[in-house]
Formats: sequence, structure tokens, C-alpha cells
Amino acid sequence: MTETTSSMAVLFADVSGSTKLYEALGDALALETIGRCVTLMSTVCVGHGGRVVKTIGDEVMAVFPTADKAAQAAAEMQARIHEHPPVGGSRLGIRVGFHVGQAIEAEGDVFGDSVNVAARMAALAKREQVILSSHAADALAPWLRARLREVDTLSVKGKTQDIGIFELIWQESDEDLTAVATRWKPLPARIVLRHGTKELVLDETATTITLGRDAQNDIVIADRKASRLHARIERRRDKFVIVDQSSNGTFVTVDGEPEIMLRREELMLRGRGNVTFGHAYLDDPTEFLGFSCVD
Repeated sequence: MTETTSSMAVLFADVSGSTKLYEALGDALALETIGRCVTLMSTVCVGHGGRVVKTIGDEVMAVFPTADKAAQAAAEMQARIHEHPPVGGSRLGIRVGFHVGQAIEAEGDVFGDSVNVAARMAALAKREQVILSSHAADALAPWLRARLREVDTLSVKGKTQDIGIFELIWQESDEDLTAVATRWKPLPARIVLRHGTKELVLDETATTITLGRDAQNDIVIADRKASRLHARIERRRDKFVIVDQSSNGTFVTVDGEPEIMLRREELMLRGRGNVTFGHAYLDDPTEFLGFSCVD
């Protein structure tokens, strides 16, 4: 299998609310309508120098040699779908996301981290939105960068640095745009975790810590009521969230508040407190994880 690695713009576009279209239009008409949308999106991509890698259901994946071409294709497909008359009383809409970075091409397909980030951008987009990463934004020509507005930052698993998120304003008129307030800049934050004699810090340089009985975890819990992969603590911008993925639940106590049990749920950690695994703290306080959020 021949593989080549190069920098490219990876774009995903899909039909928004396709499930509702099937409910509103019926299977045959919905399938035909979505098919026309996918064909239109594919044609626009090719027209701007892109290559359609694949189409799956209501989604198109394409690659472009430059960010400019991806942005122009995204804007045109949004404009053309927007102008499309309603079908059976339902107005069509699409979501588009793209990212620029190194990707591997092999046997006509494209792989790698850049593909995953591009798919994440598309998933973040709302109906009639084009969302792109800061890497893609930096690669745009000035006249296209002038059509961007910063939306947010995103913590991505496996990456030490947050990714900036931008929206490409594809409409010619700003009349229909929602006014955006000055974006709040989150302050750097960290959380200190203590388990026995071990202390770990979660901040901008480390985004996730895993907890459980298995030796592969960052913090190994000896309690037999804990699951092997019991929970994880993630940084999300300036906040820290504990995510339970256990059989017996995770019990969290914030100082001054009642204990909370999580089962396949998540909770934002704040202030100081402790966490026990598989049982309430008072049932067995011999092993726990202490936490302290630091502004």
C-alpha cells in the first residue's frame, strides 16, 4: 500500500437534521432530497479544486490543496443550499467544518489526526454554519480572514494545547447574523489531585488524568469496589470535570456540600473536596482522592 503524507485542508459537510427530513418527507422523498444535497456539495468541492474522498449517507468528506479553496467551497455550498426551495415544507440546511494539517493519503482515502480534528469542527457546527480551526484560519488569505469571527477554544483529547475555533461568515449580508458579544477569555487554571503520598497537577500542559484499579491508569485505586477503568478527570478550558465510567459509581464531596453519586455521569469539580470509588466516603474513608481547584 502506497502512502504519502502532506499538508492539506480536510473538510466535512453533512445535511443538518436528516432524521427529521425522513420523518417529514417519508423515506423515498427524503432519500432523494439528501442525495441531491450530497451531489451538490460534491460538485462544489470539485469545482474549487477539491477531491471528494468519500460520501457516507448524508455526509461528504473532501480534501483541498489550500485552506482558501476549502473556505470558498464551504461558502458556496452553504449559499446554494440556502437558496434551495423548501421540499415538502422543510427547508434544507447543512453543517460544514474544516481543518488544515498533515494527513496520510493511501488508496484514495485520507487518515490521521487532521481528519479527526476536521470531523470535530463539523460536529461543532450548527445548521448553516462553517466552523474551522485556528490552524485553518491562520492559513487563509487576509480577505478571507476578514470574514472570520472567533467563537471559542476547545480542549481536545491527546493534545496539550487548546484549539481555537472560528466561524466563517459566508453570507453577503450581515442582516441575519446573531450579534456576538466580546468573547470571554478564560483564565489559566489548574487542579491539584492527591492520592496517598502521590500528587498530580492538571493544567494547560496535561488535559486528562485516568483513575482505576488497572495499572495503566495515572492514579491506581486499590479499592476492590473500584472498576479497572473507573473514571477520568478532564480539563475543559478553565474548568475540570470528573467523568464516571464505572460499575459501582463515583462519589464526590465538595467541601460544605452533600455527597453526590455519579453513575455514567459527569460533574464539574470546584473548590476543594474528595472522591471515593464504588462507595460513599463514610462507608470506607481509608482510600480517597483529594482535589483542590486553583484559580
